[in-house]
Amino acid sequence: MPRESYQSQLEQLREDVLYMSEIVTERFRSALSALERRDEETAWEVIEGDDEINQLYLELEQDCIDLLALQQPVASDLRFIAASFKIITDLERIADLATNIGDYTLEAGEERYPDVDVQGVGDDVLEMVKEAMAAYAEEDPALCRAVAARDDEVDAQCERASDEIVRSLIETELDDPEHTDAEALMDDVSRLLLTIRDLERVGDHAVNIAARALYMIENDDELIY
Repeated sequence: MPRESYQSQLEQLREDVLYMSEIVTERFRSALSALERRDEETAWEVIEGDDEINQLYLELEQDCIDLLALQQPVASDLRFIAASFKIITDLERIADLATNIGDYTLEAGEERYPDVDVQGVGDDVLEMVKEAMAAYAEEDPALCRAVAARDDEVDAQCERASDEIVRSLIETELDDPEHTDAEALMDDVSRLLLTIRDLERVGDHAVNIAARALYMIENDDELIY
């Protein structure tokens, strides 16, 4: 294959990975909006749209395999393809977590613990994903490290939120069983805790993307864990 065609394939792969990230972040944003507004129609759109993302993932996975098998790239090209392969895996998993949030919206019961800022955490992890993809697109090592640094605060936010829910459950709700539907309460609390856990996982995937981008750019595995 002519060198020009090979380079075109590499550039097309980058563009396609960025396109996948745009779809995934938009679905994740829609899932957060559906949860906030209890919008079942939007929740179903997120859930039913997951097949499209899965298909795109499989197509890009095959593109990476073909480039590795047919071109036998070395050095920076090899790192770029390997990083792209790993990044689309993280994007696909973020889409799965968006689907989870869509499911939680459909199952939502009574609104509890309004002081727990689920949307704020969601906005933070979404921004982390966008910054990680910008680091990949622009080959910016400083941005890779900045994304990783933000993760500690997101983890702390999630831990504080989970602790607040459990503490309130113990101290307030369960002290008055006559006025509490215990089964419904536990279902609502479980969904809220799962939502927080899934948001934290999105942040972890953003760090994974940043780590692979840094490896691609500088051959530095400091963020890979």
